[in-house]
Amino acid sequence: MSIPKPAEQLRYFRKQQSQIVETIRQLVEIESPSDVKQAVDRLGAVLASRFAELGGRVRFHAAEKFGNHLQVDFKSAHRRHEPALLLGHLDTVYSVGTISKMPCRVAKGRVWGPGVLDMKSGIALALHVMGALLEWGGGRLPRPVTLPRPVTLLFVSDEEIGSASSRSITERLARQASAVLVLEPAYGLNGAVKTARKGVGGYTLQVTGKSAHSGLDFEKGQSAVLELAQQICEISKLIDLKRGITLNVGKVSGGTRVNVVPAEASAGIDLRVATMRDAVRMDRKLRALKPFNRNCRIAVTGGINRPPMERTTGVAALYQKSAAIAGELGWDLREAAVGGGSDGNFTAALGVPTLDGLGGVGEGAHAENESILISELPRRAALLAGLIERA
Repeated sequence: MSIPKPAEQLRYFRKQQSQIVETIRQLVEIESPSDVKQAVDRLGAVLASRFAELGGRVRFHAAEKFGNHLQVDFKSAHRRHEPALLLGHLDTVYSVGTISKMPCRVAKGRVWGPGVLDMKSGIALALHVMGALLEWGGGRLPRPVTLPRPVTLLFVSDEEIGSASSRSITERLARQASAVLVLEPAYGLNGAVKTARKGVGGYTLQVTGKSAHSGLDFEKGQSAVLELAQQICEISKLIDLKRGITLNVGKVSGGTRVNVVPAEASAGIDLRVATMRDAVRMDRKLRALKPFNRNCRIAVTGGINRPPMERTTGVAALYQKSAAIAGELGWDLREAAVGGGSDGNFTAALGVPTLDGLGGVGEGAHAENESILISELPRRAALLAGLIERA
């Protein structure tokens, strides 16, 4: 059986829509916060079983502090092709018990619930798309089927908290792939894919002064809080919205009591940049900060933890393929550059063609109104199937 044309695929997934919704509901109801290994591993085990039923070769990459990372490989009779890598994450930002306060429900043409948009709908789409491709290809593994190419799926467990334990796995698999298709949510309710993401840096600015009694020996003290305040004003001067450079001092601490000149103060800084060139430049500027008060010392630690996903030639070519597929399905697929990062940042920085935002369409990620549009699921599935074939 040959792979049907995009329009036929769309009709197929429309018939499958209720089953896709049911899979999404099942995944949302398995809570999987990043910091609860047992919970994430439970979701990984359920997905491993589902993909194994399709004939995928399942492998877990053990992680000590986080959930185990799930890799699934599907072979193809077309061995000359490099695999497509489908990339996603198992973890969510919601603590265990959230499901009782934000129950998963289907209403007003949407599926609602914690993690439904970011990104359990993307995982469900991948599961149903692989099932369809195998059906169209003539069967189940281990007998070689006519998948358009080999496919590797990687679902990591720590994306929401920086991907420290999974980054090396993601990068190794990406180097072996023809393209990386990221199952993160689409951008906006018009379903744009993401062709650029800002890089992310996390820094801590630590200030050391000298304590003293604020009444008896005020002049003998050196205020770390005052120095930090001046440094924050200096850091704000580095913001350049036209270049896509933002710095947010999001957490400040310091001092012990109101009647003590504070000897210690610190600030957490979030840096976002659009290009790797600016990432290097801003890193240098932050580390070059000098104290205003010579009697205080400052130290900057941290660095860039996600490189920018830049719109390279390879990314643009992958977007053009996706736009062509969407055109065959009867809609105009837009692209977007966004401020948030994903694991696609890592793969794009390696020079591997990467397209992000191929998951569900909705709104409210990480919020009480998190939801997806049910009507968009069939064409997101058809788009993903087409990209696996053509990437």
